[in-house]
Amino acid sequence: MHEKLGLYIHIPFCRSKCDYCDFYSLAGREDRMDDYQRALLAHMKETAPLARNYQVDTVYFGGGTPSFYGEKRLLGLLGQIRRRFDLAREAEVTVECNPDSVDRRMLTRLRRAGVNRISLGVQSACNGELAAVHRPHTFEQAKEAVAAVRAAKIKNLSLDLIYGLPGQGEGSWEQTVEQALLLEPEHLSCYGLKVEEGTPLWGRVRRGEVLPDDDAQADMYLWTVDRLAQAGYRQYEISNFARPGFQSRHNLKYWMCKPYLGFGPGAHSDFGDRRYSFVRDLEGYISGVLEGGRIIDEEELIPRRERGSEYLMLRLRTTRGIEEWEYRREYFMNFEPIEQKLIEYERQGWAARQDRRWHLTPKGFLVSNQLIGELLERQEPVNLSELVAKAAREFGRPEERT
Repeated sequence: MHEKLGLYIHIPFCRSKCDYCDFYSLAGREDRMDDYQRALLAHMKETAPLARNYQVDTVYFGGGTPSFYGEKRLLGLLGQIRRRFDLAREAEVTVECNPDSVDRRMLTRLRRAGVNRISLGVQSACNGELAAVHRPHTFEQAKEAVAAVRAAKIKNLSLDLIYGLPGQGEGSWEQTVEQALLLEPEHLSCYGLKVEEGTPLWGRVRRGEVLPDDDAQADMYLWTVDRLAQAGYRQYEISNFARPGFQSRHNLKYWMCKPYLGFGPGAHSDFGDRRYSFVRDLEGYISGVLEGGRIIDEEELIPRRERGSEYLMLRLRTTRGIEEWEYRREYFMNFEPIEQKLIEYERQGWAARQDRRWHLTPKGFLVSNQLIGELLERQEPVNLSELVAKAAREFGRPEERT
């Protein structure tokens, strides 16, 4: 049975750069798309032998704006993946799109090539809010794009929305959510706006522009959790909600610490007990792949203790949460100091326990960075003799459980 693997392909091209965007993406560089395609194809060919014992069950084209890259190039990349990797028959294949760069014909060709999930960057139902952050589309175009997705017979649609935008209030955010629900997506990602240093929005805030504050964002978030639950969307991660069976299988790989390979400038990988990323430089990546230069920016081997920290940080982003014996067994870490803190969080309404699993509540998600930081400070190695004794007390000897 082959281990499962995710592939992430970064497409760094955009029609225009949004004011809040801190991802590695470039506007006005369409002239480099063909050379970038050559580099991606060569990089996949070179890397594929390392994954011969894996079956690829998720593929994610992110950006940037993959739909702006063009269907012909995307189809070429999908063909290379099929040739070079063991792609599962039921693999989840996602393409991120902007409403202004898709149509029915394009989406139909992608679906026939194996794309079965579209993530559409809608962000707001208010055209004024979209214009305020220089989104390249209107909400009317978003509705047309959703119609094109359905006409192309793609049955798994995710919409991205942002709360905390300039000029946004609780009323306009609630209107955005209601309008999104009318479009009947299978999945919704609702992100709080973060002002990243160096972005145009960061400069605007430094010059005095006022955005919705933390309290306003918290109210929008908690209302959203309740409203989407009423509409049949189950929260499974801090910002992600899905109808039954439509969780993002690819993104769950990140949160569940499963292996994945990334391609493209700024892309990250977690593969073979090693985490690494590629240079955030389009020209450096192209020349490095095609001419034999170094393209790795950072890399490190991940010791077991650090994996235990990742388990806490990433699993507690999800509603599945963490479990004592999962933690002890996989990472040889003592759970008791962690549980003592979780019990405190439970009293505050920040955490909850279901059967043997702990997870953060929506109120806990609002302060998750602080809570998880405190849990990480309490990590300590397990005493193996105490672990064996505790296991015997809780579960009995094997012959007693049959």
